[in-house]
Amino acid sequence: MGKDSMILTNTETILGKNIVEMYGVVNGSTVRAKHVGRDLMASLKNIVGGELKGYTELLQEARDEATQRMIAEARKLGANAIVNIRYSTSSVAQGAAEIYVYGTAVKVG
Repeated sequence: MGKDSMILTNTETILGKNIVEMYGVVNGSTVRAKHVGRDLMASLKNIVGGELKGYTELLQEARDEATQRMIAEARKLGANAIVNIRYSTSSVAQGAAEIYVYGTAVKVG
């Protein structure tokens, strides 16, 4: 783990580490809209079945972006770890969805 690494976990504690300071809730989000080309492929997949890879990639990119925004917020507070991380997805408009991530920023030693 490098100097600038951030420990991320969905548990309340980190095995082998002690939480020495708690900074509070940090979060990140992004809103993404569907792509017309992806919609065309999705409609074809609905006929024959299979994974909608375009949407899978879109959601992975959105999760990554939201997570990086949460990490940036935690770093500003001086944290080196985020515990109890949770993700949420919601529809904010027709054809657009929000990916929201939150957790507790802490310092571990």
